Amino acid sequence: MIDRTDIGHRVQDAYGRTGILRDIDPTWEDPSDPPGSRRRQVVAFIAPEHGGREWHADPTTVTRA
Repeated sequence: MIDRTDIGHRVQDAYGRTGILRDIDPTWEDPSDPPGSRRRQVVAFIAPEHGGREWHADPTTVTRA
């Protein structure tokens, strides 16, 4: 599991994708959920090392690479 001290370091998610940890948001709400159904959750934001689309993952499933 990663934490805020790992921001800026290379990490790997549960699917084997690697990237740079950009942030961990402890109160993230999925904007695609209807407003009455949103729930806060901890999310890690990971960016590909050489550019591309950032993705998010459950930080308990992310490890330092």
